[in-house]
Amino acid sequence: MTTVTQKKWPKFAAVLPALALLLAGCKVGPNYARPQVTAPAAYRGADDAAVSSANQDSLGDQQWASIFHEPELQQLIRTALTDNYDVRIAAERVLEQQAQVRITRSQAMPTLSVGGTGIGADLPSSLGGGLPSGAFAAGSFDLSAAWNPDFWGLYRRQNEAARAQLLAQVWAQKEVRLALVQQVAASYFQLRALDEQLRIAKETLKTRQQSVDLTRTLESGGSVPLSDLREAEELAYTAGAQIPLLEQQIQQQENGLRLLLGQDPGPVDHTDPSALNPPPQDLPVGLPSRLLERRPDILQAEEQLIAANAQIGVARAQFFPQIAISGSGGVGGSEVSNLFDSSSLLVYGLGSLTQPIFEGGKLRGQLQLSEHQKEEMVLNYQKTIAGAFRDVSNALVAVDKQRAAREQQEKLVAAAQDATRLARVRYQGGATSYLEVLTTDSDLFSAQLNLVSTQEQEALSLVQLYGALGGGWQ
Repeated sequence: MTTVTQKKWPKFAAVLPALALLLAGCKVGPNYARPQVTAPAAYRGADDAAVSSANQDSLGDQQWASIFHEPELQQLIRTALTDNYDVRIAAERVLEQQAQVRITRSQAMPTLSVGGTGIGADLPSSLGGGLPSGAFAAGSFDLSAAWNPDFWGLYRRQNEAARAQLLAQVWAQKEVRLALVQQVAASYFQLRALDEQLRIAKETLKTRQQSVDLTRTLESGGSVPLSDLREAEELAYTAGAQIPLLEQQIQQQENGLRLLLGQDPGPVDHTDPSALNPPPQDLPVGLPSRLLERRPDILQAEEQLIAANAQIGVARAQFFPQIAISGSGGVGGSEVSNLFDSSSLLVYGLGSLTQPIFEGGKLRGQLQLSEHQKEEMVLNYQKTIAGAFRDVSNALVAVDKQRAAREQQEKLVAAAQDATRLARVRYQGGATSYLEVLTTDSDLFSAQLNLVSTQEQEALSLVQLYGALGGGWQ
């Protein structure tokens, strides 16, 4: 017996690799290759903005807490990343896609099922007709298995597509986080700008009310005409009208920010005095080519392209014969004692092969559809990359121009303050009418509000640049 086994084993071993290759089959359809994309050598606007591209480090590689230093803002972002509805929805979508991957993967696995039947009856003798009377019982127990070998890679391509869709959903989740960090930071800076404008309006109203009181005293004594009092009141009412409008915007902005936090409408903390300080200079932007590996939307678009590429293999596999193998075994008897008797054992197997011949162009249409969908995803991938480069360039232009605008607006406020001071001196000296005070004071109020708006836009340019470089999802 030993000698026979030794002689047969080498032949059996030689068959194993061929059997494994047969079972593994092949994968029809193209393997994925990343499309060629030419990245610019430098971002447009990097030479003009206060940024640095001397090394490969990028602002987008840094954690958001190292970009936004305000403790209030940091706490808001932490809360939003935990409780925001969009973040939680994105997390559920990832779990849904994980379940879909498991469903898809199961198609390539054998199935095994077990079952049994039983019947019992007590037949009366009055039935007649040759039927046996008395108690009657019968039963069976069976085990069956089925498997569709994946010779052409149909299931493997489906698994490849499902895994790519899962990764695309993961990157979509990260994109939601990135967008949320931007939205919270932008809302906070807008809120602080409204706070500053409200402070200016209240201080201006206080100053103008004092001027009204003084002018009323002078008018009652006959030193100035009634028109001067009315013009002073006009200035006060202008500032006063701004206050409720700004308070309305503040409360609405708070409600919007609370929604980002996953909370009901209400107040939020926004008192940090340094929120609108100018962003630091020499911000690192890194190399444009690295943006392809950092932006979640680009990586999501690539995974969608990988899934579309795999679907071509799925469509091509439909042209080839599909093989199904099944087997079943069972036992039966009229008594429990002989239910598992070897004489009652029944085993059978079944194999089938199906080759499509004519389906009215359905298979060809499915293949063409998958090929066109892949080409669409290639264009979508390239468009996403082009849009990313545009976003960075726009953000760099904004960083540079908003800084320049803020510097000019600061000079304008300084000039308007001096013009207002001189107009009041001239008016008190009787050298000019109150109209000049009215004009210069209005110009100053407008310039101060515009300066805050410019500071807000400069702060938002940092948020825009950080998001454009792919920062915030880590």
